Amino acid sequence: MFPTMIGTVVIAGIVGYASERTGFTQNGIIQSIIICVGGAFLFYFVRLMFGFGFASPGLNAIAASIGALVIVPFHWRR
Repeated sequence: MFPTMIGTVVIAGIVGYASERTGFTQNGIIQSIIICVGGAFLFYFVRLMFGFGFASPGLNAIAASIGALVIVPFHWRR
């Protein structure tokens, strides 16, 4: 369980950094990484509690990170 959680954080950080460097988001590098890690943690714990998600933990981390990057900035934008 612990290596899966650490891998989730690492993958989420990589997705956050890559999304900022490629121009997918314009939040800032640190903000994008924080958003991705938060979304990945949330999805990781939902997967543990309810069993929703994909079979691969890495795919769960990538999908949760991209989902958080899409949802969070647009939610606060006016």
